[in-house]
Amino acid sequence: FYPMGQSIANLVNSHAGNGITMVPIVTAGSVQNPNLIATGEVEIAITNNNLAVLAVNGKGPYSAAGPIDIGAVAALHPSVLHMMVLASSDIQTFEDLRGKRVAVGPAGGGTLGLLNFLMPLHEMTMDDITPSFVSYADGFSQLTDGTVDASIALSGYPAGAVMQATAGAELRFISFSEGMMDKAIAANKAYSAFELGADVYGTTEAGTLIGVNNMLIAPNSLDAATVEAVTRAIFDNLEEFRAENANARQIDPAMTPKLAIPLHAGAQAYFDSK
Repeated sequence: FYPMGQSIANLVNSHAGNGITMVPIVTAGSVQNPNLIATGEVEIAITNNNLAVLAVNGKGPYSAAGPIDIGAVAALHPSVLHMMVLASSDIQTFEDLRGKRVAVGPAGGGTLGLLNFLMPLHEMTMDDITPSFVSYADGFSQLTDGTVDASIALSGYPAGAVMQATAGAELRFISFSEGMMDKAIAANKAYSAFELGADVYGTTEAGTLIGVNNMLIAPNSLDAATVEAVTRAIFDNLEEFRAENANARQIDPAMTPKLAIPLHAGAQAYFDSK
């Protein structure tokens, strides 16, 4: 998220005008960011579609804070759930993770949130695996050195941790059993299926991965003219954005009005003007 935030800040500082400036800061990521808006520590943030829904409803990790009054500003690149094993592994489907050692990303991260959503759909719980709560880089390093049997990471693609791992080992995607992807998407409309070609990581086969759109959010109390200027700086300069940030090439402006929470008034004004 940080490189994405840096690129957005560059666009805003160059093109928003009216004295609007943006400074990116390092946070714990998608789960924490709506809470930082709620406490006023940040004025705009990146999270993902499913977490934004929980935030506006005061559910899940936001139940203590209660509903957070945020609006959608922009759909960004998707994050997809990389579920990967060594090519020689006997793990083929999600259910095969039962009894295995699995790197699941850092505690409190978005990967764990999606995993906790998928587990009950497969009649499993986190007790059915031995989790390793580590960074994506460490998780995929553990996979290649045999410390874990599988590594899972909710990330944009290509993910640096996976690229580094595939430089020294042949990896393969874990699949969903027949019908399970459809079941997951039906259970939560914030998720979608994404096809990753074999060329992305040099795998022998393509992968069908569950994923979610990342998104820019802002408190609805933030001045609409400011948010409109930020939205315009992003979408009127997409080619510049894409030249600076590879993940920006996956941004589709048409996805923003389809996000799972209502648009901020400023973002709505921008899209109405188009």
